[in-house]
Amino acid sequence: MTPLNGDAGGSPDREERILGIIEKTRSKPGKFKDTQITMSHGAGGKATQSLIEGLLLPAFLNEGLAQLGDAGAFQANGTGLAMTSDSFVVSPLRFPGGSIGELAVNGTVNDLAVSGAKPLALTLGLILEEGLDTAILRQEVEAIAAAAEAAGVQIIGGDTKVVERGLADSMYMCTAGVGLRDPRAELSTTSLQPGDHVLVSGSIGEHGTTIMLARGEFELEASIESDTCSLWPVADALLEEVGPGIRCMRDATRGGVASAVNELARASKVAMTIREKDVPVEPAVAGASDILGIDPMYVANEGKLVAFVAPEVADRAVEVMRSLPGCERAADIGDVKGSPAGMVLMETPFGSSRTMDLLVGDPLPRIC
Repeated sequence: MTPLNGDAGGSPDREERILGIIEKTRSKPGKFKDTQITMSHGAGGKATQSLIEGLLLPAFLNEGLAQLGDAGAFQANGTGLAMTSDSFVVSPLRFPGGSIGELAVNGTVNDLAVSGAKPLALTLGLILEEGLDTAILRQEVEAIAAAAEAAGVQIIGGDTKVVERGLADSMYMCTAGVGLRDPRAELSTTSLQPGDHVLVSGSIGEHGTTIMLARGEFELEASIESDTCSLWPVADALLEEVGPGIRCMRDATRGGVASAVNELARASKVAMTIREKDVPVEPAVAGASDILGIDPMYVANEGKLVAFVAPEVADRAVEVMRSLPGCERAADIGDVKGSPAGMVLMETPFGSSRTMDLLVGDPLPRIC
């Protein structure tokens, strides 16, 4: 993280030149020059960005993809729909607060919800490893059915493949989901404006921390559970109460809240300031992150959204979220600024600021 408060003896002119260079660099589309795929390409950071913007987007570019949202919007006979797809490769399959099956449903539902679409139906692909205990498979099928019922969606199709022993880490899941776009708001990744507020629907980092501890790799114990759940009730309540004032919403999964705000700052060509003291983090998550040397802002969530709203509705939006189960710690954590475009700054409790960039590399274990 780079300090930007001038304490290192830099002059204001020098600082302005540096910020100008950063702004120009971040305005350029990512280039994909890597010769091999690494784990960092799936971590939600800069390598993922370069893969999407440098290889995938140019090949498939169309109106639905241009927004780079959590779901793609399209019309079918005059009806506004949204569609998303996702894959789940979490290990272990079951963890405190959830499992891969529950995660597969909620993760897909949430991509639709934060795109302003009421989730309707999902398809499910199962990639099973030879030798998988059928009792484990039955558990996950039941978890999928229960999560779908709780989220109000149906599993309407799917596929099953079995691969040789050792090739699938027991079980992988692939989903696709479709939802009905809600007319109460026009959400766009490019709609953020200076003065808008940045909100989170609750405390952050619980899912990723849970998965890391569940693997037993760090010899740490803490009372933490995954926050996996459907975000449609939260999105629905926000749309009902402050719909026209919502600019955009984001599901803070891979790369955590830090990646979400960076992606939106870049898409809307704005800057953001996040107030570290206002970001809600449970003590157990903060303690584990401190021991592991991890910033909770980069840790994945599976039941928290980031909302970008007009200033006049910010207080009401926080109030609405806090009235819902699981969102009691919803908070206003920052503001949208005009420049330098694409940059996110973190205000520390000590009065200084630092840049909060996208992740470089793959410092965190696979968590979804």
